[in-house]
Amino acid sequence: MKTVVYPGSFDPVTKGHLDIIERTAQLFDKLIVVVLINPAKKAIFSVEERVEYIRRITGDFVNVSVDCYDGLLVDYVKSKGASAVVKGLRAMSDFENEFQMALTNKHLYPDMETLFLNTSSEYMFLSSSMVRQLASFGGDISPFIPEEIAEDVATRLAKAT
Repeated sequence: MKTVVYPGSFDPVTKGHLDIIERTAQLFDKLIVVVLINPAKKAIFSVEERVEYIRRITGDFVNVSVDCYDGLLVDYVKSKGASAVVKGLRAMSDFENEFQMALTNKHLYPDMETLFLNTSSEYMFLSSSMVRQLASFGGDISPFIPEEIAEDVATRLAKAT
């Protein structure tokens, strides 16, 4: 059984993230979406909220599980027996940063592969930070957030501004 990990901060999870989840779930036997705690980023949503939102939007996927982790990605991947990490790419700037991380991870754990999956064209502009900024000015974020969680995310972001 091939297990792959899709890591991210998902603050909040967007339709672009869901696109990567859906497409990756079709390619592998098991997909673990893991919310990583990044001390360099000040998250708006708690880890518990992010995990819950992802569980709600992936509830119909039999081969997708959701987890959180506070540590090195390579350690998590080893502990789960996963063979690869999937990273979504929107633009060349994403690739530069993700490629550097992939090379570092490969040095730390040579058995782990990093697979890059291009975001579908309709989500190439979309990011969690764009959603947060739009919400901070009172904009409608519903086109960018999965329907199952859009109202909760909008309410929570309204409280954060």
